[in-house]
Order: sequence, then C-alpha cells, then structure tokens
Amino acid sequence: MADYDVVIVGGGSAGATLAARLSENPARRVALLEAGHDWRAAEAPPHLRWPNPGPIIQDHKWLWPALKARRTAAQKPILFWRGRGMGGSSAMNGQIAIRPPLEDFQDWPEGWQPDDVLPYFTKLEDDRDFPTANYHGRSGPTPVWRAPKDQWGPMDLALAEAGAALGYPWAEDHNAPGATGVSPYAINSRDGRRVSVNDAYLEPARGRGNLTILGDALVDRVLLEGRRAVGVRVRLAGAWVEIKADTVILSAGAVHSPAILLRSGIGPATHLRALGIAPLAELPVGDNLQDHPAVAVMMPLTPEVRVADVAFRHTNCCLRYSSGHPGTGANDMIIMAFNLMMRDRSIGRLAVSVFQSFSSGTLRLAGADPTVDPVIEENMLSDPRDLARMRDGAKRVKALIDTPAVRRRIAGAAALAGTGVPLDPMPDDQALLASAGDAQHITSTCSMGRVVDADCRVLGVDNLRVIDASVMPRTVRANTNLTTIMIAERMAERLQR
Repeated sequence: MADYDVVIVGGGSAGATLAARLSENPARRVALLEAGHDWRAAEAPPHLRWPNPGPIIQDHKWLWPALKARRTAAQKPILFWRGRGMGGSSAMNGQIAIRPPLEDFQDWPEGWQPDDVLPYFTKLEDDRDFPTANYHGRSGPTPVWRAPKDQWGPMDLALAEAGAALGYPWAEDHNAPGATGVSPYAINSRDGRRVSVNDAYLEPARGRGNLTILGDALVDRVLLEGRRAVGVRVRLAGAWVEIKADTVILSAGAVHSPAILLRSGIGPATHLRALGIAPLAELPVGDNLQDHPAVAVMMPLTPEVRVADVAFRHTNCCLRYSSGHPGTGANDMIIMAFNLMMRDRSIGRLAVSVFQSFSSGTLRLAGADPTVDPVIEENMLSDPRDLARMRDGAKRVKALIDTPAVRRRIAGAAALAGTGVPLDPMPDDQALLASAGDAQHITSTCSMGRVVDADCRVLGVDNLRVIDASVMPRTVRANTNLTTIMIAERMAERLQR
C-alpha cells in the first residue's frame, strides 16, 4: 500500500493551493513536500509581511541562493529570484494581483478557454473594492485591494500624472474586462501585510489528520515502475528516503518541476544521456522557457518626496498599453512605477516590460546531482518583435520622464539600471540588451501540448502530473501569481471528481 494517495512536490502558489483543496476530502491522504523551510503564519519575520518585498528578497533564507540565469545573450548569469520555503515565491513576490486579459486563454487547450478559467479567478479572490462585479470574487482565500492615492509614493503619483498628460486613459480596475491605461495595482495583502498561499490556503488546513506537511524536503526525482509514477525520492533530515504515492504531482515551479522531470529521465534524450541519465520519455522538458523582459530607468528623487520608511509599498501604479506591433494583442506592454529601490529611499524608477513575449529560452541540468541548480538561458529580447517593442517602450518612458509631473520629483539625470547608460540620448539596442532584466515570471518549461496534456498529465507517463506555472502554453500578459493559483484551483476541482 502506498504511503499516500497524493504526494505534491512544492509548497508554492500551486502546491499549497492543491494541498489545501485536495485534503478537503478526509478520505484522501495528501503529503506536501517543500524544499525550503516550513513556517507558520505566527512565525513570519516582520520583513516577510512588509508591503515592500525588497528586504525579504535580500534574505537568502527565502531564496535558492545559488540559482542563476542569463537574461540576454549580452549578459552573464546572475542571481535568479525564486522563493524557497512554504509559500514559494508568493512569500517574497511583489504582491501584485493582476490578471491577464482573458483573450490570452483563447490559445490554450480545450477546457482552459476564457469562460472556463474566469470562475476560478473569482473563486480564489476576495476583492474588497469591487465585491459586486460579476468578474470578481468576494469570499476566496486571496485578499485583493488597491491603495488609495493618498497612500501612494512619489513615482506612483508621477506616473499617474504623466500618463494622463500624455493621453493615456485611466482605469480604476486593471482586472476589469477591457481595462487599459493607468491603473492602481490590485495588491494581494490585508491591512498592508502580505498574505502568501501559506497563509491563505495552508494555515486553515493544517489541522487535518489526512494532510502531512514536510519542510526541508528536497526531491531528487520521481520513482518510476516502467512508465508509471509510484512516488518520489526525497531528502529528509539529511537522509534520502522514498515516499510512495498513488499519484505524484510536481508543483515545484517552472524551474524545479522540469529539473525533477529531467533527473527522472523525462526530457530531451541527448541531454539526458550526456549526463548519464537513462531516457524514459522523450519530451521537450525545459524548452519554451518564457519570462517578461524589463528595462528599468533609475532616477534620483528630490529629498522632499522620498518615502520615510524602507517598509513603504514599492509600487501602487502601473500603465498598461497596446503597442500596435503586428501580431500583438491588447495590453502587450506595461510601465511600472517604483518608489524606492530595495532599502534605498533615494532612488525611484520607471520600468517598461514586454508582457506578451515571443522570445523563448531553455532550462537544462548542470548534472544529475539534485543539490546543483539547473542552467537557465532566458534568451530574452532575442525575437525581433520583443526588441522592437522594448525600443519603443524606452522612448515612451523617456516621454513620461520629460513631463513636469516627473521632472519636479527628480534631482538628476535618468539612466538605465544595471549599466548606468543615460536615457538621453536614447540608448541603442545593445544598451537595452545589456540592461534588460526579467520580471521573475518564468513559465512554460513543461507546457501543455508539449510536455503535459490539458489535464496536466505528463505525456506517456501514468500517475504523474505537473501543475504550476510551467504548464502555461506561453507566458500570459500579467504577473503570473494569480494565474498559477487559478491553474491549481481548476485542477484541484478536476482531481476531486
């Protein structure tokens, strides 16, 4: 007899949601394994709760501290932020609760069309500001609200005023159908304090006798009998043990779910053989990696507008717009305001990001050792359509900075983050490639139709599913946290049948 009916690998936005929902059935024995620390809501350090995520990001206890990625071909690999600990990246992200346009789902498989996913976006949320809208939820686990302008910071206000001066429309709810232009961010917090999936989903479920939660549990690979998953090999208390289960669900995120599959012999055969791993199923695991490239422009703030506290909310305002570039959809681009940098209150910035990205990269193992992080080549801005829109986006940011709304709040010249290249004159493509960062929105490394089917089952392998951001067929035009929770909510319901 198996130890559990279901073992879920990864306690992040998908895994915590699945564990809470699947364990609602008292007859189902569920185990949740998280590579990082398991913590209770009452134990959270103050900087995990802060509206500004900078300090928690700098605390390597909550990260994979050696994980690196190369953003563009013009750069060297640098630290790649991924949450490590119960709650995953929801415990250290920007707490931004933005949905993609429902049109994004028109290209997803049957069962994931716009009308299919909307009920799960509403199910997961508790929207304080628009409780009666039929496209919002009012009693879900995830709190959502928008800070009023009297709580905004200097760059929030500057972006809103500058956007209006340049003719961009105002939208009070960027999650409303058809919304575009300048908006207050929907924020995933309550009373100014972060609410991770650990808080929202797991905390109410922890007393269930059929739910086992294990932290500091690093999974090496899936245990297979032929082409049937029967459990996982995991390190607990320094020893490698086997946990058997009737169903294995990988929810370790778009970095570590594909890594576990690859170590299990599921992936590109040539790559696996080179590492001494016997191929079991030839699938493009780790291909199609996508993220949202972003170029940030830094500006020194005048002393009188700087925020007083490093815990101040880092961003409350964004500007979504449609580039009009051939082949792109509505709101394919976004400009974001930032009121401070990590702990530095003297610097503000505006960042432009390609939210409908066509470039794709790869994830590969560095070796078969599960303690060694995979190799990530994001390959951002490699598609000419992305680079052209980033070039145009930089011009739009410069136009915003040249308005009185921004100029009166800054004390010096604007320059690209990472390289210090001045924004005036306009930087060339090489400068953009050298300066581009990512939005930490990695997706699609185990995508539907390539690695998993529409029910998130790994193709050609029984009793094994991947349910997290890695299964998105392509990146969505939004921060990815809400979409990842939505995927888990929808799959949890399917698995309950």
